[in-house]
Amino acid sequence: MLKIQEIREIIKLIDQSNIDEFTYENEGSKIKMKKHAAQTVVNTQVAAPAPQAVPPLQAQAAPQAQPAAQQAPTAAADTKQEASKQEDPNLHKITSPMVGTFYASPSPDQAAYVQEGDKVGENSVVCIVEAMKLFNEIEAEVKGEIVEVLVDNGQLVEYGQPLFLVKTV
Repeated sequence: MLKIQEIREIIKLIDQSNIDEFTYENEGSKIKMKKHAAQTVVNTQVAAPAPQAVPPLQAQAAPQAQPAAQQAPTAAADTKQEASKQEDPNLHKITSPMVGTFYASPSPDQAAYVQEGDKVGENSVVCIVEAMKLFNEIEAEVKGEIVEVLVDNGQLVEYGQPLFLVKTV
């Protein structure tokens, strides 16, 4: 079975290459990657099918649009501030290397690995992303200070989604 770091390297290589589709099989395990435009899709043999509840959720989102429109002036200002933070070239984004569930701490009864204002090193564990019952520790990869935590504990995250903003030193 491939280690998570090896899978990360394969994903990076596929992203940087002209390869549109890649399949790896070994000892009953299968990893299949397809690249569509600027997006890479990673499928595994044991992956669950996409939930069928998505269309009803979209239908429920429409009635909630009116209250959100009433709060638009303050929400728009907050969104612009967050967007400018995320686009700041002085900040490093720690991104999710896979699709999974974000966990800020090693277990529910323990404190978060990092919070805003904490100092981190290249090998500091900042969170866990759980994928297919495997808990993968995510490292900072840079030395600096956590400026912002971009996701909530227990939130589903996508491949490449920013998780933290770090002011590098």
